[in-house]
Amino acid sequence: MNKYWYKNAVIYCLDVETFKDSNNDGVGDFKGLKNALTYLSSLGITCLWLMPFFGTPDEDNGYDVRNYYEVDPRLGDLGNFTELLDAASEVGIRVLIDLPVNHTSEQHFWFQEARKGKKNKYHNFYIWQDEKPKDDGENIMAENGEGSNWKYDRKAKAWYYHTFFPHQPDLNISNPDVQKEIFRIMHFWLKLGVSGFRMDAAPHMFTEKGQVDFQEDPHEIFRNFREFVETQKPDAILLAEVDIEPENYQNFFGDEDQMHMLFNFYVNNYLFLSLAREEATPVAKALKEMAQTQEKEQMAMFIRNHDELNLDRLSEKERTEVIKAFAPNENMQMLGGIRRRVASMLNNDRKRIELAYSLLFTLPGTPVLRYGQEIGMGEDLNLDGRDSVRTLMQWSSAKNGGFSDAAKKKLVTNLVSKGEFGYKKVNVNDQHRTKESLLNWMTSAIRFRKEFPEFGWGNYKVLDVDDKRVLAVYRKSQKGLALSFHNFSNEEITVKIDIEDPEDIEDIFGDERYEGFNPSEQKVKLNAYGYRWMHKSTNFV
Repeated sequence: MNKYWYKNAVIYCLDVETFKDSNNDGVGDFKGLKNALTYLSSLGITCLWLMPFFGTPDEDNGYDVRNYYEVDPRLGDLGNFTELLDAASEVGIRVLIDLPVNHTSEQHFWFQEARKGKKNKYHNFYIWQDEKPKDDGENIMAENGEGSNWKYDRKAKAWYYHTFFPHQPDLNISNPDVQKEIFRIMHFWLKLGVSGFRMDAAPHMFTEKGQVDFQEDPHEIFRNFREFVETQKPDAILLAEVDIEPENYQNFFGDEDQMHMLFNFYVNNYLFLSLAREEATPVAKALKEMAQTQEKEQMAMFIRNHDELNLDRLSEKERTEVIKAFAPNENMQMLGGIRRRVASMLNNDRKRIELAYSLLFTLPGTPVLRYGQEIGMGEDLNLDGRDSVRTLMQWSSAKNGGFSDAAKKKLVTNLVSKGEFGYKKVNVNDQHRTKESLLNWMTSAIRFRKEFPEFGWGNYKVLDVDDKRVLAVYRKSQKGLALSFHNFSNEEITVKIDIEDPEDIEDIFGDERYEGFNPSEQKVKLNAYGYRWMHKSTNFV
């Protein structure tokens, strides 16, 4: 058993309902995903992160859970899910599942009982007040018309708190009975065979909401979650969504006793600022501000996820720069961020797309891919909000992109069918047969990333170079030294570095076959938007 498997994993996020349909009803399902495991394994994926698939009214892409112990019947049943887990295990793929426990659906049994009044045992599962507070709260979804975080419930004759939409009442995490229910939910899915949980909206669980009173350090709850998970399954992990400043990350890692992994929104934001400016300084600064992770800790690095590109870590001026570069039209914007996919933001420029993903695979942390990124899928801006980047997977140039043989009107959501990102031009089958395709490039990059794990979890240092357009990162571990160089500009550049023991450093991957590294000169040539991965084997004792 490898307890630290997550530090050298390649994670692939998908929504079952939009990935592959096996019974041609227009909705992706567990059987369809099972049939696609060979493809995912050949790509190099070692872990799936499945977005919520529980029983749900589906008013927020499954993040409004009605029943944590059932699966959405459109996707199959628990038997189909366990078959998926078994098949994934056979090809060396673990499965993480999304666990939204900051809130439930208003249709959840707990909330329906809670509405019956203060004497009901479920009333304190949620956050109530008799009078609407003057402080309305965080207003996260304000642009969606939800200007208050409190909603009046006529049956309960009280106001309840919701961080997100009114149909998603927040759970009272400080209530020990709620914590016990979360333990039960975790136990159920761990016994079925999942390898852990992605904890949705983790920081919001501990924010001040009405009269919620944590009798102890609220992070003790996360410590209890981790202890419980590791007791049930020693190699299971918790991966938290935490969009916070870097100095606060340690609050969620704790003393290696809270979260195993955290999504790194901070570096993600400054990576896009670097791409917008075509200079490395912003992302270099962000990396320098990050503390080195400890043995049991790991950052989850990503380019884009299933939501809008959240730019909250940037200043207003910096956000404006990124939006001007990658979302110049208002229809491309949402909640101060961007509702586009990577390939379209980079104007389908293959060199820049490779640069972005080369960065992802060499940043200190575990790379997380979003389905379709490996083939360069685009978005559908005709869809509302975040749904623009949640279109159907594009498998082939056949009917419905090979997703399903159902009638178009039955499809669960849109398929990108027109323009340069349409399924007839961008799909798995065609790229699989084309040697120089993005898919085959991605497969190679993943193979090298797995072969040289020190890129992801060696202690790292951002090297000072004589050109602000180049990011140079040096890593050291017991297995060796790893260096990566990325040129953010459209001009050829040669930089000089100064490292100890430069002998025997070899190129292992890059945008072309460069002339070998000369240890006496320590100069690194990079093409426009070029990148080089280098390595030196060592034998540290």
